[in-house]
Order: sequence, then C-alpha cells, then structure tokens
Amino acid sequence: MTLNVGFVGLGRMGLPMCYRLLNAGYNLTVNNRSQQKVDEICSHGANRSTSLAELSSTSDVVLACLPDIATVEKVFLGENGLIENATSGQILVDHSTVGVKTSKACAEGATSKNAIFLDAPISGGTERAQSGELTIMAGGQSEAYNAVLPVFETMGTTVRHIGPTGTGTTVKLINQLLVGIHSLAAAEAMLMGSKAGADPKLVYEVVNSGWGQSFMLSRNAPVMIDRDFIGERTQIRVFLKDLVLVNELAEELGLSSPGAKLAHDMLHRANEEGYGDLDGAAIVLPLESDGDFQIKALQ
Repeated sequence: MTLNVGFVGLGRMGLPMCYRLLNAGYNLTVNNRSQQKVDEICSHGANRSTSLAELSSTSDVVLACLPDIATVEKVFLGENGLIENATSGQILVDHSTVGVKTSKACAEGATSKNAIFLDAPISGGTERAQSGELTIMAGGQSEAYNAVLPVFETMGTTVRHIGPTGTGTTVKLINQLLVGIHSLAAAEAMLMGSKAGADPKLVYEVVNSGWGQSFMLSRNAPVMIDRDFIGERTQIRVFLKDLVLVNELAEELGLSSPGAKLAHDMLHRANEEGYGDLDGAAIVLPLESDGDFQIKALQ
C-alpha cells in the first residue's frame, strides 16, 4: 500500500524533497506559509492543504522540514498543530535541525495522542536534496522507522536508525560541530596560503589531495576563491543557529568543546558584521578583515 504523505515546509530543502516524493509516486499533501511554493508543487501533482489539521487528516505519515526551533515547536506542539491533530498510529517526522529537548518534547506529545514521532534530521544541501542523495539520521521507535524507510530512501542514500528519541538530532549536531570547525579551518588555511603568496587554486588542489582534505574545504574553497558568497546555499545565520545548539548540547553533557566555541564565535561575528545572508564560506570575511588581505587567484 502506498503511504499518504503530508509535508510541512517547502523551503530550500523541503521543496526538492517533495519533488522526490512526487516522482516516486507518493500521494503528497503539502502545507507552507508561502503559497507561491504551494502553487508550484501542486502544479506538479501535489495536493494542497489549508491547515495542519486538514493535512494531518489525510496523511499516514507527516514530514516537516522547518527553519528553526520556534517554528518546529509551533507546527508540532502549538495550538491546532500536528500533535493536537494527530491520529492514532500516525507517524510524525521532523527533518529540521533542533535541540534534543525539542525532539523529546515532540515525541512525548505524539505519545499522548497514540502517534509516533521520529527525529530525522538531514544533511547534504540543496543539490543532494534534488538528487535524492541526502543523509538521514533517525531517532525513535524502530518499527516506525522501518515503516517509513521507503519514504526516507526516496530522499536519501545514507539512511540510518541511530537509536531512541533524540539520537538522530544528536548525530546531526555532531555533524554540524564538524561543519563549523572545518569551515573555520578551511578559511584560515586558504587565507594563510594566499597571503603567503601561493596561488589559492593550487593550495586547494594540493591540500585537498592530502590529509588536510575535508568536505568543507571542497565545498568552501572554490566559493572563497571565486568570491561567490551569494546564492541559494546554506547561509551564515543558519550555521550560527546550529552552532548555538551544538554548544548547548556540549554544556548539557558537561563537555568542553573549544573548537565549537571558536566556530560559533566567528560565525557570530560574521553575522554581526552583516554577512548573515551570505553563504557559509563567508566565515572567511572577518578573517580577511583582520589580516587586511583578500583571497584571490594569481592566474
């Protein structure tokens, strides 16, 4: 039996995920604040819902991909939200990046309605969302995970059940910890090489073939070299929000996380200096200001 899937949040990641679901043949119902995106996806075969209650009533499983904790809590836990309107046995999935406390609160709310909640954050960016190659890390009941696994596999190629509620969120925050640290390290390295007189294109090519290689170097170095900081990619302010959550988790666990603090502080500075809507690689801009030097190709 094909599941009826509801989807809340047609943003930079949510919209391409919905196209994957439609192309796989799922009966998809959507809800979003911006009606322009609803019109777009409905013109390709999705169904429109005018409220979360309406969406919930037509869906076996409801997925949400939302920008921040406040929106997640409103959509799941708020008045006339998904949990209030959940039906017995319904599976609710949050693909957003939030804190563990929020995931656990959503799970408790779902249980009170005899529904099931999975925290299943995603990683991979817009291009991988479009190609169905996301990484999806899920926490929650294993039976529910197995039930929606075919849905997840429509959108992702690395899909894992991590463990109980909150563990999917925890692993996503670990991922973002490394994203932040590696982004800052890549910026420092590229700026150092360029100011020392090396062609940054060669710095990137050589380092990226050695032990200094990282995904964030691969992603960010071309952006820094080309000065291509404006685009439909993950922004400084989004990475900053994630690093706040990372540091909160470290504090809750009683762990020292100096790298996460440094990454947070530089992202915070970049945001304060007006770079919040630029690509995450713009973490280099405050460093360039400090060094009175701009990364530039020699040829």
